[in-house]
Amino acid sequence: MNPCGESSCLSFALTLVWDKRENGEWQCTASWKTHSGSVWRVTWAHPEFGQVLASCSFDRTAAVWEEIVGESNDKQRGLSHWIKRTTLVDSRTSVTDVKFAPKHMGLMLATCSADGVVRIYEAPDVMNLSQWSLQHEISCKLSCSCISWNPSSSRAHPPMFAVGSDDSNVAYGGKVQIYEYNENTRKYSKAETLMTVTDAVHDIAFAPNLGRSFHVLAIATKDVRIFKLVPLRKESTAAGPTKFEVQIVAQFDNHNSQVWRVSWNITSTLLASSGDDGCVRLWKANYMENWKCTGILKGDGSPLTGSSGQPSAMNMVVGSSVQNSQNILNGMSAGS
Repeated sequence: MNPCGESSCLSFALTLVWDKRENGEWQCTASWKTHSGSVWRVTWAHPEFGQVLASCSFDRTAAVWEEIVGESNDKQRGLSHWIKRTTLVDSRTSVTDVKFAPKHMGLMLATCSADGVVRIYEAPDVMNLSQWSLQHEISCKLSCSCISWNPSSSRAHPPMFAVGSDDSNVAYGGKVQIYEYNENTRKYSKAETLMTVTDAVHDIAFAPNLGRSFHVLAIATKDVRIFKLVPLRKESTAAGPTKFEVQIVAQFDNHNSQVWRVSWNITSTLLASSGDDGCVRLWKANYMENWKCTGILKGDGSPLTGSSGQPSAMNMVVGSSVQNSQNILNGMSAGS
């Protein structure tokens, strides 16, 4: 099952897929070797395109996998059967992240690599996942560690993605770059660099847009940061990418350690982050747009308890936040 149907996946040297049963328990339904090196990330395609996963690895490749439902031998009976549809071999170095584009763009896949190149592929026939064409190669000048598509489907917002870098070269400021598609040139060009982000970036996530005129971007670095990108009015005759007013709306160092993953819920009202402190922290904004921690969960999803053995007021997750946190954790499982 894909994320819309209560499922998650996790990668080591293998890729594993779990399905959530009716009794609420998770069962591993598939486990297979996907690459010849460490697997850094796995990601789901939108269920409109079937049961499809993509993975990327230290072995310099990305791969697309599809779940096959049907007869299997006795040893595999009852387990999902995943087959490799294609291997993408254009990178010369480790492929550090892979993300499917929003469904309104069609079946497209972006990869980023340690060689500083973002590559965007397209499957021209969604019924034939063995055929993918390389559409764009964008050089970011810095080693890339993570990538996120802007999910907005508004006609006012051209296709856009953000890429983060963990490059240790301090001579290059701005470890997050924003790229936007230009219909006239049919190419992606750099629209913005977040110059205030100078530490290694481990993860990056655009929030679901839901009709906003601006964009919200979460960044996992030595802390958690939330940025607002407000498009500046563009003259009708102006060429080039959109320019943005960049505002930092929140910054948290509560993990007291490196932050490795950030993930939004579907309504963009709740952000989850995970770090080296072994906890998932949940962040929510009030009506004044002031962000605060609304819950702290241990690795198994249970609330973190205080010295008294009872959850503290800050650590308790109440009401709908419990379900929201579980849904986010399901999404965060990929590649963590």
